[in-house]
Amino acid sequence: MGMAVGGADEYNSEINVTPMVDVMLVLLIIFMIVTPLLQQGVSVNLPKNMISPDEDGDIAKDTSVVVAIPDNNNFYIGKDQYPLNFLGEKIKTLMKDKVPEKRIVYIKAGIEVDYGRVVEAIDTIRKQDIEKVGLVADKKKGDKPAASE
Repeated sequence: MGMAVGGADEYNSEINVTPMVDVMLVLLIIFMIVTPLLQQGVSVNLPKNMISPDEDGDIAKDTSVVVAIPDNNNFYIGKDQYPLNFLGEKIKTLMKDKVPEKRIVYIKAGIEVDYGRVVEAIDTIRKQDIEKVGLVADKKKGDKPAASE
């Protein structure tokens, strides 16, 4: 009589879930690392406008300069914080190689930011020979502009 090595001669019909759990954990870790990297700049609670003009596609480009003002005391370019007096120097270095038609700076200011702080930022930008300043607002979803008579 021979001895069976390695278990019984029957087929094993149970699912081995260990490799599946390993793959799912690796995917979870990858998504946890990649998701924060997808956000660009600083998140700002943008005001909603009533009639939205056409959205400028240059805002989302990596080469565009977006100044975020989440509150009255902080100014960001990308994720880097700058005081107002150094903001102009940074914008000047970012814009020095751009053609005059593409020299535009976008401002994302939060709802709670004072109007005066936004004007100070615009003045600082204009002192760097920037003619175009874009103000960013959230587009209202579902609303269509009323037809003018």
